[in-house]
Amino acid sequence: MPHVEKGMQVGLFGGSFNPPHGGHALVAEIAMRRLRLDQFWWMVTPGSPLKDTRELAPLAERIRLSRAIARDPRMKVTAFEASYHVRYTADTLALIKARNPGVDFVWVMGADNLRDFHHWQRWRQIAMTFPIAVIDRPGSTLSFLSSVVAKTFAYARVDESDAPRLARMRAPAWTFIHGRRSWLSSTAIRNGTKRP
Repeated sequence: MPHVEKGMQVGLFGGSFNPPHGGHALVAEIAMRRLRLDQFWWMVTPGSPLKDTRELAPLAERIRLSRAIARDPRMKVTAFEASYHVRYTADTLALIKARNPGVDFVWVMGADNLRDFHHWQRWRQIAMTFPIAVIDRPGSTLSFLSSVVAKTFAYARVDESDAPRLARMRAPAWTFIHGRRSWLSSTAIRNGTKRP
């Protein structure tokens, strides 16, 4: 787990990154700038319980490729979930919270993940652990509002103009951040196509 200091604002960006690409880098850059983060963790997962792992590249390879893309020194590529044998995001966030008192974390996710977020193990617990920043992705700008999570936590939505304060807010709190979007997708790259 990367080293952090009390009082820092840190973004958490989890995924299989199979492979990592410019779209991931764009989400990271937008999140760092708009949320005014001190650090940003690319958390390379051993494998998602919701995805087929047969096409999953070795963890070491995905870490190496992620480091090549995450060039900002404030971006920390880590795969600590494998060391702790953590499988679900809810458990990962609980572990991070327990080990880093006094640090303000925000979960960062692409808007394309919001559609299926309610299928994640203990998704309500995730939303109650740390604030969430949803970063715009192509084809997801309008559809995110109809997602189960957006409807369930509509009362906790924070205006985008308050994004710099999000990490310090008490969960549940979330915002949708608009910005440049990339059509790149790991699935499309693996399939040899430009768009999903």
